[in-house]
Amino acid sequence: MVRDFSRQAPRGGSASVSLARRLHIDLPLLLLLLTMAGIGLFVLYSASGQSIETVKRQATFFSIAFVAMFIVAQFKQETLMRLALPAWIFGVILLVLVEFIGVGAKGAQRWLDLPGLPQFQPSEVMKLALPIALGTWLQNRHLPPSWKDLFVAAGIILVPMLLIASQPDLGTSILIAASGFIVLLVAGLSWRFVFSCIGLLMAAGPLFWIFVLHDYQKTRILTLLDPEADRYGAGWNIIQSKIAIGSGGIDGKGYLEGTQSHLSFLPESHTDFIIAVLAEEWGLYGVLGLLTLYLLVIARGLWIGLHAQETFGRMVAASVTLTFFVYVFVNMGMVSGILPVVGVPLPLISQGGTSLVTLLAGFGLLMSISSERKRLWY
Repeated sequence: MVRDFSRQAPRGGSASVSLARRLHIDLPLLLLLLTMAGIGLFVLYSASGQSIETVKRQATFFSIAFVAMFIVAQFKQETLMRLALPAWIFGVILLVLVEFIGVGAKGAQRWLDLPGLPQFQPSEVMKLALPIALGTWLQNRHLPPSWKDLFVAAGIILVPMLLIASQPDLGTSILIAASGFIVLLVAGLSWRFVFSCIGLLMAAGPLFWIFVLHDYQKTRILTLLDPEADRYGAGWNIIQSKIAIGSGGIDGKGYLEGTQSHLSFLPESHTDFIIAVLAEEWGLYGVLGLLTLYLLVIARGLWIGLHAQETFGRMVAASVTLTFFVYVFVNMGMVSGILPVVGVPLPLISQGGTSLVTLLAGFGLLMSISSERKRLWY
């Protein structure tokens, strides 16, 4: 006799845990995300110049994002795998449309403005569609993947990556590729193959510099090496960011007391460079507190992946969790001057719309995977 304990509430236990299980919600992860959302609104109020309208708009996006997370959490893994290919194709079609009818801003054409819909970035769709499609492709394949399977997987990754890079949006294209690469690592990709690819990329660096990178991307890399060379131009952002971080010290200047953002020295203080505002006002203690919350979210995501019953669940959970880590690392790295400025927001803290909805929908995938339970025989 087979009894399916999939998505059933446990007998006994607290009422809150039972309710969370029935709703397919991972309670520890939900509490961490709600805490970070509250901190994000708190920091954004200061970073936006105490604009209550900005905070209200962000709170609205958080509400939509948490609803999206709850909806995605209701899907079973079988349903997600059935939707994988259509979602990937839909995402590719949207990226192709950007090439022809996309909306441009600041020298980039990355948005779609379709009738009846708010303006959005199609690359956000790929943040979810790519790992799901790749995990579905590898689910029923022999692992580690064969050369044939790797060839198909490379196509699944490279098509959206190249379309996004052409917008141009090199930072997002690399992060999208990283989400697919993580799936391959979990699938058992040989480390010898990984290091060989890294070696080839390093050897091809001069060719990328000459034929691939745009002038503004080259400027960002050169600015990383020597921001003082153009302190009032390309190096301004990172110089002011370092001043804000350093002036915060251990304890910080105090909430709403930061000078770099409130006196408009720090550009993009409510988006890409919001961690510099937090560091200036809350100091090292505030940054360490935020990092602790990030690490707890990442640890919970990895725990869900390790306890997933299906290969698909393990691959997708690892991809969502480690891609989240990459976003945090890249943002903090560029703000502190150890990585080039690539325009990556700080997850759950920076102001955002579509990106926030996509991020929490990804955590909905984690909750869907967490709610699956192994079938027991007796």
